[in-house]
This record gives sequence, structure tokens and C-alpha cells, in this order.
Amino acid sequence: MIRSLLLVPLAAVLSACSSAEHESETRLPGRNVLDAAALKEAQSGMVSFSEHVKPVLEAKCAMCHNSKAQPGRLSLASQAEAVQTGTLGIFIVPGRPAQSRFITHLGKAHASVKAMPPVGEVLTEEEVALIQRWIAQGASWPAGAAGRLKTEP
Repeated sequence: MIRSLLLVPLAAVLSACSSAEHESETRLPGRNVLDAAALKEAQSGMVSFSEHVKPVLEAKCAMCHNSKAQPGRLSLASQAEAVQTGTLGIFIVPGRPAQSRFITHLGKAHASVKAMPPVGEVLTEEEVALIQRWIAQGASWPAGAAGRLKTEP
């Protein structure tokens, strides 16, 4: 009897630790990096890496996903680094957002997948949709300085 009384509060504490509410303590609700006009433009026309995708990646992804912060892991610092196949497969499959692991790890990923970003502001639904459209349109990524992301604030 006493043993079962002790287990009930313990179960309540453990379930609270694994709740979505607890996860949100380190994953803040997202705010759009782009203004409303830029989002509308990207939703109806061609998604531009430089104008639409790059600002989102720089603000919410590149500080961790670069070769200095995580050597040997997914780096978004440049196209050459982003398209490399890692141990988990290809992260960006141009023309196929559903097969792109990059998309499956954004925002509200399935519980068995480590959702990105694990800490800080999450991507908004509009930003995830924008990245999906960009990948569906071929994930065009310019070479040179235009295609390199700032990896430090």
C-alpha cells in the first residue's frame, strides 16, 4: 500500500518531465524572420535562396549547423557542405522535400525524431513551408559569397 502511494507521485513527476510543455522551456515559439511581403512573395512565386531561405537559415540554423560548431555533422555554411551525404543519408534532396531529412527535423517533428532547433526559437509553419517549397523547386543555392551563410551572430 505504502509502496503504491509513493509510485503515484513519482509517475506524475516523470510524466511532467516528458511533456510537450516541458520541451517548450528550451524551444521558444517562433517568429517569422521575413516580413509579410517577403513571405507572400515566396508563397506565390519562385523561392529565392538569397532573399527568402538564407535569412531563415542564418537566424535559426547556421549557428549550430556549421563545420566549426559540429565537425562531421550537417553543415549549412555553404551548398557544398549542405549536400554532402552523412551517416544518416542525404539531408536536402532537390525536388523532393518529402525525402529530405532536413524537412523531417524541422519544427514539430515526430516524437522519435530530434526536432530542430532543440534550443531557441523554432521555425514557424510559414518558414517550414517556405523551405519545403524551395526544396520542391530544386533547392537552387548560389555559389560564392551569395551562397555562404554567416555562422556566427
